[in-house]
Amino acid sequence: MSDNPIGASYVYLLEPEVRFLEAAVEHLIPTDELGPGARDAGVVVYIDRQLAGSWGTHGRQYRSGPWLEGTPQQGYQSRFTPQEVYRIAIREIDQHCRKAFGRPFAQLASDGQLRMLQQLESDEIALPSFSSKFFFDLLWRNTDEGYFSDPLYGGNRGMAGWKLLGFPGLPSGQYRDLISSSVPYHAEPVSILDVQTGRVPIDAEGFPKHVMIKRDKEQ
Repeated sequence: MSDNPIGASYVYLLEPEVRFLEAAVEHLIPTDELGPGARDAGVVVYIDRQLAGSWGTHGRQYRSGPWLEGTPQQGYQSRFTPQEVYRIAIREIDQHCRKAFGRPFAQLASDGQLRMLQQLESDEIALPSFSSKFFFDLLWRNTDEGYFSDPLYGGNRGMAGWKLLGFPGLPSGQYRDLISSSVPYHAEPVSILDVQTGRVPIDAEGFPKHVMIKRDKEQ
C-alpha cells in the first residue's frame, strides 16, 4: 500500500481495496508532465478517511426509503451507504475480472484497467447489487474531491492539485496589497494543515504569510 502522507494507517479500506483504488484513481487523474496523479497525491487516503467518518455511514442522512430512481438534482439516492458501495462494488468488479480475465482489477494490464473503467462509466458491466455507473460516478466525484481538497483531509499530497491550478490556498493579508492591481498573485499554496503544524508563519491579524513565486515573465 502507498505511504500515508502524515503516517496514519488506513482506517476502513482493506489492502485489496486499496490496491484496486490506487490503480483506478491513477487512470482518472494520471501522472503526467504537469505533476503527480491521484495515486501519488494521496487520493486513496482521502477516500478512506471519508468512508471511515459520518459520510461513509450516512450518519446524517435519512435512510428509511422508499428507494426510487432519483434525478441528478436530488443527489445521492441509494439504500447503501458509501462504505457499502465501495466494499460491494470492488468485490463484484474483482469477481467479474477474475471470471473474464483470470485476475482481479489491480492485476490487469494498464490498458485493461482503463477499458474496464470506461465500461463501468458507460454502465456496460452488470454488477449484481447496483449499476456500475452509480459506483463509477461516486468514485470519480471522490477522486476529484481528494485531489483538490485541503491536505488536512488526506489527499492533495504536496498540494499537487493546488499547484496545478495556481491556487494559493488559505487567504493572506497580502491579498489586500494587490487586490486593486493587475499584478497576478502567484504564491506557494498554504493549507490548514500547514497552519496547524506551524509550518507557515502567521501575521499579527492571524493570516498565514505567503511566499511569493516569481514567474519567468514577471522577472
